[in-house]
Amino acid sequence: MRQRLKRAVISGGLEFAHLAERVGLMSSARGMGAIFTLHHVRPKTPQSFDPNAHLEITPEFLDTAIRRLTEEGYQFVALADMPARLAIARAGERFAAFTLDDGYRNNAVHAQPVFTQHRVPFTVFVAPGFAGKTHGIWWETLTDLLRAVPHLEFDFGSGPVTLPLATPIQKQAAFDRFARFIRSETDEASAIDRLDAVAKAHGVEPLMITERLVMREPELKSLVLNPLAAIGAHTISHRALARLSDEEARAEIDLSAERIAAIIGRRPETLAYPYGDRPSVSAREHRLAKELGFRVAVTTEPGTLSARSFDTPTSLPRISLNGLYQKPKYVGALASGIPFRLMRR
Repeated sequence: MRQRLKRAVISGGLEFAHLAERVGLMSSARGMGAIFTLHHVRPKTPQSFDPNAHLEITPEFLDTAIRRLTEEGYQFVALADMPARLAIARAGERFAAFTLDDGYRNNAVHAQPVFTQHRVPFTVFVAPGFAGKTHGIWWETLTDLLRAVPHLEFDFGSGPVTLPLATPIQKQAAFDRFARFIRSETDEASAIDRLDAVAKAHGVEPLMITERLVMREPELKSLVLNPLAAIGAHTISHRALARLSDEEARAEIDLSAERIAAIIGRRPETLAYPYGDRPSVSAREHRLAKELGFRVAVTTEPGTLSARSFDTPTSLPRISLNGLYQKPKYVGALASGIPFRLMRR
């Protein structure tokens, strides 16, 4: 019920933003451009339990989004070039950049042809721990685990509890509880290790999931042969940086850039913070990104860009193309910036 209510509220907000944008209200909210973020891009396979549906859009919707932005006068630029391009922009020009997090194989298989058809640059943020199959993707592991078993026992810190998983609602409640547990733990790596151990006990292999979903090093080398494609850093293990020590946070960022440089032959110029929200990213990470030489670093805090955005180019907002709201008019509504202006009121 809460999820349905939340979706209804968001849909209502997007509908209002669409109408407001069409009649010219809050035009200043649009700013000079936007950075869009995606994760999976692939044909939709219906699932009764699909907790990551918001992280997935179809290639057809990506095509629609690009066409819609083109109609609205946006120029597409590579993320690393965004600061320089906006610095010399003329009045009324609008710019958009596309980014994709986590290095999923479908980015190359399904998203790349769409970007290539439209000659749109794109940046794929890669966590070498995923690409090198040394780390699992906990939200993918958890999804497969909850689909596989009728109930599950786990100790969240106050003793073992048994989670019923007979219905999609029960599975979603369990997913949300695990997510809160992992995202709130100071030692995120240990929390994920505990989840992985339970998954393996039930025949779900986290690293095999990573193998199935994420591009490996040869695929990344092939991807950057496309002049429209760029690889950005996404840390080694995809842990929330704000909860790590200074040394760990610096190493996660710097070593990921070094590993990517070893794969593609050059150090990445861009960085996406894991999770990217305020509990996961602090001013320290913005400073580290600057010290480590990144031209641009992006969060998942929603918003559009202005000339002042690049006073601090290591804390830029992004707009998620959410798989739960794949309507053409919502692309324009999001790009208008109106939903984010309303959120701040």
